[in-house]
Amino acid sequence: MSKRVALIGSGNAFFKDEGIGLYGAKYIKENYDFDKEQLEIVDGGTLGFKLMPLLQEFDEVIIINTASDEDKQAGEISIKTTDEFLDGSLVKKTANEVEIAEMLQICSMAEHMANTTVISIVPEDIISVEVGLTPALKAAWSKYIETSVDALEKCGVAMEKREPQQLSLEAILDIFANPSIEHQRGF
Repeated sequence: MSKRVALIGSGNAFFKDEGIGLYGAKYIKENYDFDKEQLEIVDGGTLGFKLMPLLQEFDEVIIINTASDEDKQAGEISIKTTDEFLDGSLVKKTANEVEIAEMLQICSMAEHMANTTVISIVPEDIISVEVGLTPALKAAWSKYIETSVDALEKCGVAMEKREPQQLSLEAILDIFANPSIEHQRGF
């Protein structure tokens, strides 16, 4: 049996760059074909501790989000295991960053925890109340998606990009800015 993998898009779409994890998960969900029995894509939003059961149920978990880092430029991407993510150097500027870190700390003490990878991008603006991305994060968008897809493939998930593209980044931003039942309220 193949590994069960979860991709969790985490963040808050109402605070500019903070929503990029949500947009990335939605983009992959809409623009790639994959085995839905093997990969579950989750709108993690700002659920924090409510995501803990996923770390118990799956073999591999990839969380995509933002992570503040004053030593890096906006748009820089990092890939960290749980241990690396929790090494104490993480700057936590948002409630979501704090909750993800605390959730990983608690779950790391459990009998079973999925192999967890956190793919983070340094935000430029997590203060403005606006659905959108700054130019720095838009410029890094393709690399952010490629990094996320590569991580899924390393977990054994076969991914194939749909042609033509189903939803662009701009269309996804519009869906999150104007949530409706038709678009499952964004995700």
